[in-house]
Amino acid sequence: MTVERIEKVFLILAGAMLVVFLLALFYSAFGMGMHLPDREGEIVPTEVRNTPPFDNPGVREVEPGRYEVVVLGRAWAFEPDEIRVPAGAEIDFISTATDVIHGFHVEGTRMNAMLIPGQITRMTYVFDEPGEHLIICHEFCGLGHHLMYGRVIVE
Repeated sequence: MTVERIEKVFLILAGAMLVVFLLALFYSAFGMGMHLPDREGEIVPTEVRNTPPFDNPGVREVEPGRYEVVVLGRAWAFEPDEIRVPAGAEIDFISTATDVIHGFHVEGTRMNAMLIPGQITRMTYVFDEPGEHLIICHEFCGLGHHLMYGRVIVE
């Protein structure tokens, strides 16, 4: 095999891989509806606990079949650490962090976001079946990082 032939094979394989990766990206974005969480707005990190809706984190029914969950990420805990929602309802998660960057990942779903102090993040999800999902912090946030978890209980 000559050097020119090896180079041609390499270029063809690299081009084919690029096409496959782009197709996978388009399929995940448009076919599966995966996208980055919306940046809802900004807030002064030191005033989070005094600013609605973060002054009262928890679950609220906004209208029949639609709920709003306000979540705070803070040093080694999610607030609230247990979220109960009905199956089949549309859930809007509104979240931010009070101190450092935290992760917010609900296992078994495609919900995955970074909670950045001063940035409000909004994610919408429908839990189709009852069950329990673990919420974990996937960004190292200090010595107690391994203790930072919560639960979503779908009833």
